Order: sequence, then C-alpha cells, then structure tokens
Amino acid sequence: MRLARALSVVAMLALAGPVSAHPAPFSYLDVALTNGSVHVTVVAHSFDLAHDLAIDPPQRVLDPAWVSGQARSLVSLLLPRFQIQVDGRPVACEPSDQVEILAARLSLKVHVSCGASQVGVLGVRALMFPYDPMHQTFLNVYEGGELRTQAILDRNHTTYEYFAGTRQGVTAVVRKFVAAGIHHILIGPDHLLFLVGLLLLGGSLRQLLLVVTAFTVAHSITLSLAALNLVTPSARVIEPAIALSIVYVGADNLLVRGGRDVRAWIAFAFGFVHGFGFANVLREMDLPSRALGWSLFSFNLGVEIGQLCVVIAVASALAGLRSRSEAAGRRLVFAGSLVVIAAGAFWFVQRVFFPGGSL
Repeated sequence: MRLARALSVVAMLALAGPVSAHPAPFSYLDVALTNGSVHVTVVAHSFDLAHDLAIDPPQRVLDPAWVSGQARSLVSLLLPRFQIQVDGRPVACEPSDQVEILAARLSLKVHVSCGASQVGVLGVRALMFPYDPMHQTFLNVYEGGELRTQAILDRNHTTYEYFAGTRQGVTAVVRKFVAAGIHHILIGPDHLLFLVGLLLLGGSLRQLLLVVTAFTVAHSITLSLAALNLVTPSARVIEPAIALSIVYVGADNLLVRGGRDVRAWIAFAFGFVHGFGFANVLREMDLPSRALGWSLFSFNLGVEIGQLCVVIAVASALAGLRSRSEAAGRRLVFAGSLVVIAAGAFWFVQRVFFPGGSL
C-alpha cells in the first residue's frame, strides 16, 4: 500500500507542468513477461537525458526533429544502464529504433525486447542516472498482461528478483530458499549449540527423533507466523531469549536425575523462540509474494536438512565415544554442558547490554 501511494504521488508529479528547478528525479522501467521474450520499456525525463547528453536547454530533447536524428544516441545512453537476467544469466536485448515522446510527462520512452524462452526467476539491475544520488527508478513487472509486482531501485538498491508464476519459477524458489535454509542453520552457532546441547545426553534413536521432531514442529509454526507478519516480536527480545534457551539446555543436562528426560519438551518450548529467530533472517530475503508458500516451505526444508546433518554427525560421534568408554562419555556431557552454559550466558549478556556490537 505504501508503494502504491508513493507511485500515485510520483505519477502526479510526472504529469505536472515544467518548472525551473530540477524535476522530481524519477525514471520508469516496465518489464513484461510474454511467451518467448521479455519486453522492456524505459521512460526517462528530459532533464536527466539532457544532462547526460550535454543538451541545453533540456526542452530540445522533446523536439521531434532532434529525437529523430538522435534516436541511436538516446538508445546507446540508456541501454547499458539496466540489465535483464533470466535464471541468473544475462540475456541479450535489442532496442527499437523508434523513440516515443511523452510530451505531457516531459519524458521519452524507449522499447527494448530481450530473448528468453522460459523464465523462472527474472533479475533486473538498474542504475539509470548515476550523476544524481537521489534518482530513483520505479520498476513494474507484468506477467500474463497483469501487473504482478512493483519495486523502487536506487543507488543503494540496484537489483530486484521476480519469481515467475511458472514451473520454472517454482523450481527457482525451491532451489534458492532450500539453499538459504541450509546455509542459515549451518552458520548459526546459537541454533547449532542448542541442538548439540540437546544431543549431549545421547539416548535411543526414538528419543533423539522425538527431540528433533518436537523442535521442528515448534519452530515451523512460529517461522510461518512471523514470516507472514502475523506475529512479529522484536529481535531485541527474541535474540536474548534464544541465548537463555541454550543456558537452560546446558543446565538441564547437569541437573538431570534418575533417568528423567524432558528434552523433547524443552525442544518444543524453545523451538517456538528459535522459529522467530529463523523468521528474522527470512524476512530480510524479501520473500516473493506470488510464491510465499513455496518459499516458506523451502526455507524450512533447508533448515531441516542442515539440522539433520548436524544431528547425524553429532549423535554418531557421541555414540561412538560412549561405546569405547562410558566414563569418557559422562565427562564429555559434563564438560560440554558447561561450554553450552558459558556460550549461552555470553550471548545473553552481549545481546542485552551490547546489541549490535561486541563485548
């Protein structure tokens, strides 16, 4: 809604009459996906074009005779300033020789066709007028004749990805977000240490599966709720809570008595908290609105794959050690639990008293 309102204001500004000051610094890219091609239209303001072509006064850019004689120069100026990618690979684009004058908007329009047989993920990169640090490019993506998404590109955000509503688009979503989920769990030391703490006591295959399943179910629920913006607790609360969950797991390992095993309940309870942590990362990835379900499923699947790899490796190593020496296994539980507690306490202090920094 905010973007739609912003675009409405921009449209009114663009349709306004000429003024002596620098006009609102906007250009437009419309990208339409059709069978076998990607059609692009570029709308650029005469002021920006005149600046980069060293034309004075800027109104000359709108003169039909001048446009007719300088069409190639205009195309040569604009074409290198944006790039279209299909499934991660740049595609060749052929501009039309005809340049359209939009007198009411004090702008020129150029048409470009880019060859692409099947589109899974469309990538758009644009920095149209680098001389102006305030310049923004409004991107509209059409598929099947309908406007599907809008974005704003500027000096700090020059790229945008759109996942097409095709089988190739779904495949691209799954590929990207499964890899992202695996990557996140493997580089997240707090999530990994929580898992390791749960595994230190060992147990039967059934017990370990119950622990991992409980954690999976819980964090899947909150991951989905937070990614859909239904429940969005602050990271200032969630990150210290994750650290405390690690401390709790380590302490429970040291206090366990008489075969009591409540690790599945611990995994389930704190899994809700960890799910919010996963969602904070997922939201930063700009989820594709048309493939929201697939992106959520794929990211969660990636997390589970990475998690399963860790569980298998750690559980196998611990089982191997215990089979050789029960005493060594007990010492490892004690020492490992102390490390878990210390790391969790360190992260808790860091995240509460030094957020965004380091001790």
